[in-house]
Formats: sequence, C-alpha cells, structure tokens
Amino acid sequence: QVQLVDTGGGLVQAGGSLRLSCAASGDTFSNYVMGWFRQAPGKEREFVAAISGRTGIKTHADSVKGRFTISRDNAKNTVNLQMNNLEPEDTAVYYCAVSSTFATLRLSPDHWGQGTQVTVSS
Repeated sequence: QVQLVDTGGGLVQAGGSLRLSCAASGDTFSNYVMGWFRQAPGKEREFVAAISGRTGIKTHADSVKGRFTISRDNAKNTVNLQMNNLEPEDTAVYYCAVSSTFATLRLSPDHWGQGTQVTVSS
C-alpha cells in the first residue's frame, strides 16, 4: 500500500525559510513524478512544484520560482521542498503527491500525503 508522509511545516516569519519533506513507501518511486501542492483557507488546491524521478526535470509554479526548490532522493524515496523568502501569501497546507507523468500529477495524482501546515506571519 502506497503511503506518503509529509513533514516539516511550521510557523515562520516573513522572509524566513522552511524545508518540507515527503517520505514515500509501498512502491519504487524512481519512475514516478513527485510533487507538491498547497491549499490556502477558502481557496482551491494549487500546484507548487514537481520533479521527475527518471530525468530529474523540475517544474515550479510562477508564484514560487526563485524562492522554492524541489529536490528528491530516489534511493530514499523522498522528495523535498526548500522554501526561502517566505511570504504571508504562502500560508497553506502543503501536500505531497505522486503520479506517473507531469500531466497526470497536475490533473489527478495517484496518491496524496496527509498535508503539513505552513504559516507565514507578517
């Protein structure tokens, strides 16, 4: 059974940094695309970043480019999100997700983590 466990959220002041991690188990994820989404109160869930396990190709949402960086360790089945220069608008629950392609990840991931809360104070 596939399981994704998200950790690393917390409370931080604007301009600060956090590092989120997602530990995957129950399958070999090196052939999958893994990514992060977020959902702020009263808003729809939105894509943040994704990375291919096979090619290492990354993609980031425009709203986080230059501030957030996604990475992964295939040997450990983990994906990380380094978040720098955080803004109050980044406050949300962040979710890890996995799917077979970038397209299917954006549309309908196969599996979700439980989410981790990130709160950025001004």
